[in-house]
Amino acid sequence: MSQKKVYVGMSADIIHPGHLNIIREAQKFGTVTVGVLTDSAIASYKRLPYLNYKQRAMIVESLKGVDNVIPQETLDYVPNLNLIKPDFVVHGDDWKEGVQRETRQKVIDAISQWGGKLIDVPYTQGISSTQLNEKLKEIGTTPQIRLKRLRRLINARPLVRICESHSGLTGLIIENTKVFINGIVKEFDGMWSSSLVDSTLRGKPDIEAVDLTTRLQSLNDILECTTKPIIFDDDTGGKIEHFAFTVRTLERSGVSAVIIEDKIGLKKNSLLGTDAVQTQDSIENFCDKIKVGKKAQVTDDFIIIARIESFIAGKGLNDAMERALAYIDSGVDGIMIHSKDKSGEDIKEFCSVLRDKNKTIPIVVVPTTFNHIPEDELQSWGINVVIYANHMLRSSYPAMFNTAKSILTYGRSYEANDLCMSVKEILELIPGTK
Repeated sequence: MSQKKVYVGMSADIIHPGHLNIIREAQKFGTVTVGVLTDSAIASYKRLPYLNYKQRAMIVESLKGVDNVIPQETLDYVPNLNLIKPDFVVHGDDWKEGVQRETRQKVIDAISQWGGKLIDVPYTQGISSTQLNEKLKEIGTTPQIRLKRLRRLINARPLVRICESHSGLTGLIIENTKVFINGIVKEFDGMWSSSLVDSTLRGKPDIEAVDLTTRLQSLNDILECTTKPIIFDDDTGGKIEHFAFTVRTLERSGVSAVIIEDKIGLKKNSLLGTDAVQTQDSIENFCDKIKVGKKAQVTDDFIIIARIESFIAGKGLNDAMERALAYIDSGVDGIMIHSKDKSGEDIKEFCSVLRDKNKTIPIVVVPTTFNHIPEDELQSWGINVVIYANHMLRSSYPAMFNTAKSILTYGRSYEANDLCMSVKEILELIPGTK
């Protein structure tokens, strides 16, 4: 008589006694196959796992009681269940509630077709992956781990959500802010270091007046208290010879990506459009800059993204596409297409044409002027990364201005209370203050 088949699905990012208990229980019923959730399956409903799929599968394979390991490509168990038709599915009983309740019912419906049975194992109290994750965040991360994370996110998530950060405080906000919608956790995947914001904070115009060394001082404040990946806005990238050193410096710091725009001359902010002189670099020269940057990087994990300014400079789709294809041929890792058109139609058309020619190159947008378009629609255009490029600064200025105005108007700070956090909240905000 052949042994019964048992299926266990798990993310296995942080193995703890609860996982081991599940496997021990599963072993009692027969041969145990563990479906290890892929990065994309896990990222569909919560944070990206610390370890990639291959690493997690290797760990699970070595656990006592595990006979086979296969990938589980989605949160839905049904494709794997139909593949192996297990006699039993074993899972912790915590999935009776919350986001996985519907998944549990699908499992019951699927295995009932061949007489399979679900075994709900009592949840192991006192320990959870969520608790362990919070402890790991307190420890922090390393430059190497942070550096790799953006590429993994782009591969795992249908859309990567990035928000501007200009200080340790804004970094903590982006690191920790979450909302729960229909049982799914929504959060920012990483941070954007904006040249516009860095210039504005120093009271300087956005003309590349703040040098790299000065910007890195602010960036280090963010790096010290956060773990999420960072994309660095390097304007034009400067001279070709200098860009190679910038890439090495950012990569060494653990920054995941740099974006450079194909303009030359005194840099003017792109949202000025044709109201200011916007001179694009030649395709040949910008391709040379990309090649120098790619040659300079030490790891395969660092990402160089080319920002195309054709629409900003008053040129059309043909010029933007010619540049995109040339930059891709030069080895760039992603394409950012920029526009100040409020409709977003030029961006949509560009994405459609580019996706016909290249299915895989990541496309990045900064929807500052076309911010009425929701993320799911941008995703449907083939966009991979959305950057909210200056909102932390833009929202802080009105609050500070109104606070200052209130104090002057009333000759006291009482009326400004509703605009301010309490001192107690400030003390509780920063880890280690209390």
